[in-house]
Amino acid sequence: MGRLRRLRMRRSTLGLLAVYMFGIAVVRQVEIYAGAPEVDGDKDCSLRADGLPVPESHVVPMRDAPVLVEDRNGTVNDASCLDRTRVFGVVRPRQEEEIRESLQFASEEGIQVSVAGRRHSMGGQAFFRDALVLDMQGYNRMSLDEESGILRVQSGATWREVLNYLHPLGYSVEAMQAIDILTVGGSVAVNAHGIDHRSGSIASSIRSMRIMLADGSVHEVSPTVEPELFHAAIGGYGLLGVILEVELSLTNNEMYRFDRRIIDTADFPAIFANEIDGRDDYRLMYVHLSTDPTTLLQEAILYTYEAADFDEALPPLRETGYVRGGRFMLNLAKTGTSGERLKWFGQKHILPLFRQCSLSRNEALREPEACLVSRNQALYEGLDVLKNKLPDDIDILQEYFVPRPQILPFLDSMRQVLQDNSALLLNASVRVVHREEILLNYAKEDMFSVVLYLNQEVSPAGNEKMARVTGQLIDAAADHGGTFYLPYQLHYSRVQLERAYPEIDSFFALKRKYDPTLTFMNHWYDRYSEDSETSAETKYVQRNAPHPEPQVATVAMWAEGPESLPWPQLTSSGPRAPPWFRGGLEKGT
Repeated sequence: MGRLRRLRMRRSTLGLLAVYMFGIAVVRQVEIYAGAPEVDGDKDCSLRADGLPVPESHVVPMRDAPVLVEDRNGTVNDASCLDRTRVFGVVRPRQEEEIRESLQFASEEGIQVSVAGRRHSMGGQAFFRDALVLDMQGYNRMSLDEESGILRVQSGATWREVLNYLHPLGYSVEAMQAIDILTVGGSVAVNAHGIDHRSGSIASSIRSMRIMLADGSVHEVSPTVEPELFHAAIGGYGLLGVILEVELSLTNNEMYRFDRRIIDTADFPAIFANEIDGRDDYRLMYVHLSTDPTTLLQEAILYTYEAADFDEALPPLRETGYVRGGRFMLNLAKTGTSGERLKWFGQKHILPLFRQCSLSRNEALREPEACLVSRNQALYEGLDVLKNKLPDDIDILQEYFVPRPQILPFLDSMRQVLQDNSALLLNASVRVVHREEILLNYAKEDMFSVVLYLNQEVSPAGNEKMARVTGQLIDAAADHGGTFYLPYQLHYSRVQLERAYPEIDSFFALKRKYDPTLTFMNHWYDRYSEDSETSAETKYVQRNAPHPEPQVATVAMWAEGPESLPWPQLTSSGPRAPPWFRGGLEKGT
């Protein structure tokens, strides 16, 4: 009996130990999926989306700049983590004169300039090889004209800073992105839009802008003053000049009644047309589409914010309260079909339990289940839920725009593309955009936008798969009379770009008109403009070749002409030649 008892105790101990170890493994896995990254900021992958090698640093002799240049010969990346690029350095201006001095220095030294905010584009739209990057985040002052309801804000301010400034004053913005950590200037540069279905994109709320061109001159532009520059700079990706300040029209910060309902996606167009569109009491609206493989894009959650009576002081802004839970469910979806189904179930039935609501005393007595939030609180949404500890994958945004009658056929085509390529869809949403009078307009008429959040493996195979999926989705959107959003990965051809944006050559022509020396540059323009005749691979080899030792031009070389000089890039017509040099050879100076 003693031996049997000891055997049972041993088995029990081993069983308890196994359960304990399993529990530890589960807890650790939960912490991996739910925990925030240990290092603040975006991921920085050792792989590029274009398949080119990550550049190595080399130091080019240069005179001292009149402004502080940080990260000299370092690298920058964007939110995709797949575009690490070596740059000349980064300037973080706080005063207008620092921006002008930076442009003058770059011009004199033959350096190109890129303008950046939070760098949440995903195709190198905010930087360029060996360029001087203007990081505008410290240029963030703002002031309010309460009589006119106009906010004048410097371009480096984030929307979170804007909301924190406006909230105590009783105001809110008419339009902004759904994420508040991005800069105002960056939003203007991509003509961002959000969840206010009435206003659509940010272009509708811009009254005027101050823009500094490459020569340091400042232009105050509006729909009636220099309208050509105004309409090209909105959605112009920082290629015409530095957006200094923006005047935005505001609206009142009101209390909204939040509601959500689960619907069949097929019913959404009719619900929007018959119940929401044209009704002023509905102030915000968006839709999340199913990511469950069994109901992919066929089931949806409709979120609405309806104006509500509220006679008390508005509550202060609060941080989102369900970050860890949301992050866990999002990362759980990356484990496969079961994870995707559990994530959608949690999105429908679990996350709503953690939504932060406010109630007036009278409202609580009348309707205990009501959920009230202020407009600013509804817009007060960061990116923390999207950041994770997983090292071998990255999450990629894409967006497509289709005419409203085409939304259901397009979603059918999208579902087929995703299924055919076994694409891992983490989130999908539908929003509303309107036609705007800007040059690079993604909405040719009133349209629905479909925003995708796709998981990608950080590997050459992952890049190839994402490029294939993107190309097929772009073609599907075009087949349904739609377009695609340009701030994301450059997985499309010049033909696809022209089909979606037939005015693209007109935009490039205006770029050369307002920036004839091509001072402002990014990877997007470099790839798709007619100034770019060589392949990306050839350009990479040319621009990243080791720099030779400085050479001295002799009198005989000058006498023989430009081709004899030891600096072949400094020709009189070369866009990278300093202005003091351009034209000088023809004049004999």
